[in-house]
Amino acid sequence: MDLIIANARVVDFDKGKLVEKDIGIKGGKIYSISNVAISGKNVIDAGGRILSPGFIDIHNHTDYNFNVRGPDAFETAKHLLLMGVTTAVGGNCGSGRVDIKTYFDFITKNGAPNHYMGFVGLRALRESAGNEDVYSPSSDKQIEKMRQLAYSALKSGAVGISLGLEYTPGADLEEVIKVCKVLKQFPGKLVSSHVRYDADRALEGIREMLDLGRSTGIPVQISHINSCACFGFAREALEMMDKAAREGTDITADAYPYNAFSTSAGSAVFDEGCVNRWNVDYDSILIAGGQHRGKRCDKKLLEYVRKTEPEVPLIAFVMNEQEVDMVLNHPGIMVGSDGNINRGCGHPRASGTFPRVIHRYTVSKTEEDLIFMLKKMTKYPAQRLGLNQKGEIAEGKDADLVVFDWNSIKDRADFENPTLAPSGIEYVLIDGRIAVEGGKIKAANLGKVL
Repeated sequence: MDLIIANARVVDFDKGKLVEKDIGIKGGKIYSISNVAISGKNVIDAGGRILSPGFIDIHNHTDYNFNVRGPDAFETAKHLLLMGVTTAVGGNCGSGRVDIKTYFDFITKNGAPNHYMGFVGLRALRESAGNEDVYSPSSDKQIEKMRQLAYSALKSGAVGISLGLEYTPGADLEEVIKVCKVLKQFPGKLVSSHVRYDADRALEGIREMLDLGRSTGIPVQISHINSCACFGFAREALEMMDKAAREGTDITADAYPYNAFSTSAGSAVFDEGCVNRWNVDYDSILIAGGQHRGKRCDKKLLEYVRKTEPEVPLIAFVMNEQEVDMVLNHPGIMVGSDGNINRGCGHPRASGTFPRVIHRYTVSKTEEDLIFMLKKMTKYPAQRLGLNQKGEIAEGKDADLVVFDWNSIKDRADFENPTLAPSGIEYVLIDGRIAVEGGKIKAANLGKVL
C-alpha cells in the first residue's frame, strides 16, 4: 500500500455504525479494508479516531476569490480544506462564471486545495447577454444568448445552472424556465436556487422552484433553505418539499448551522424594507469588511455602505435558531457552507460549518446520530452530484478522507474572527495524499476539476 490508516473507527453507512478497521490506500483509491494488519510505505495511526469520507460542500463560493482577482485565488478553498472539505461546489446563487472553462483550466494547471465542481450562474449569464439591470426582465434576444452561453458552460463541465433570484428580481419564472431548459440536454445536471423571497414570502419562493421542477423535470437544489424559511416557516417549507418529492418532483435542499446570513451590501437583499420583512432593527446587521468592519448598522450607515462600498459583506442576524436546528435535523437536508472569505473578511461558516454540525448535533450523542449527520455531508451530496466514486468508505472508492477526534472536533471561527480553523481535524486526504496534518495545510494543490 502507498498509505495505511490504522486503528481507525471507520464510518460504515451500510451497517449504520462505526467499525474498527485498517484502511490500505493505493493509487489514490481505497484498496483494502481489513481487520488484520496491512503493510505499507507510510502509516497513519488513527488511535481510535473517526475515519470519515471527505466532506462534500454542495454550496459555497470558493470561485469568488478568483473572480475578484484577490491576492489568493484559493483563499476560501483553504479554509474549507481545514474543516475537512475535499470537494467544493462553487458558482452558486447565480454568480457562477460564464467562462467557467477559464477557472477549470486554472485549477488543472495549478491544482486546488479541494476537488472542484461549479455552476454557471443566471445573473452572470444575464450580464454577459447585455442585461446588467437586475430589476429588468431580459429580452427574447438576450434569453437566446443566455441559452447559448449556458450550453457552452455546461458542455465545458459546469454541474448545472445556479439561480440567485433574490439578487435578480427582474428574472421572472418564464425567463428562468427558458434558460434552464438547456439542462434537458445534460441529464443529471442540476438547477441550484437561491429562491426569490425569504421570511413571510419564503413559501412563495419555494413554490416557484417546485413549479420549475414539475414543469421541466430538471432536478432542483434549494440553496441554504435556512436563510429563506427560518422566520417561522421552516416546518411548512420542509413539508412542502417532502410532499413534492413524494409526488415525483426531484427536489432537495441544503443548509448551514448558523442563524445569520451574509451577502454583499449592494445586493437587492438589503433593499428598502428588509428589516421590516425580517422583523428586526438595523443593528441586527453587522458590517463584516471595509472601513466600517465590526460596526452594527443604523439606517443611515447601511445606506452609506451600500452606496460607497457595495462589495463589502454584511451579516444579518435574522433567523430563528430553533428552526435552523430543525432544518439541519431533517433527513432530506444536506450540509452546505455557503462560505466565502475574501482578504480575511466574511462569515465564520466558511471556516466552521462542518465541524459545527458534528459538534452541535452529535457530540455526547450516539453513533447513530453521527452517522446520520455525516451522510448529509458525504454520501447524500455525492449521490446528488453523481460522484459515484466519492462519499463512502469502500474498496475501489476514491481515497478522499477525513480523520477527526469526535470528542474535540469543534468550530472555532466566530463573527469577529471568521478565519479561525476548527479543532479536532487531524488529517484530510485527497486522492490518498495528505493535504492537512495536525490542523495545518501540508499540500494545497491536490484537488482537481471534477
